Amino acid sequence: MLQPAQNLPLPDDLKQFARELRARSTDAESLLWSVVRARRFLGLKFRRQHPIERYIIDYYCEDLSWAIELDGGGHNTAESRRYDAERSACLARHGITVTRYWNHEVLADFETVMESMYRTAMKLKGV
Repeated sequence: MLQPAQNLPLPDDLKQFARELRARSTDAESLLWSVVRARRFLGLKFRRQHPIERYIIDYYCEDLSWAIELDGGGHNTAESRRYDAERSACLARHGITVTRYWNHEVLADFETVMESMYRTAMKLKGV
């Protein structure tokens, strides 16, 4: 299992891309961030738009090696599904568990998403 690179400088283009993603968050991303930021969810620290290798992770909890990805309709093409599978495989090589939710799930059934996140966090904590 690879370990995420620590204290390595990020390429400027990757840094800029992460900033752009933070600046143009979807409603679903903003809603989820309002719940997980500042250790509001189970005391866990999440980073938003966190780079790992050549990928930008929507939400990353280093303590649990857990990535949460929110997907919009653009992820529902064959090409996007292949890309997401490659991305998930890369993260798995780093020992990172990936949980995916659709944007519309977050907006329409937030309680169910939060229950799912709680169960995943407890499992990753070994509880």
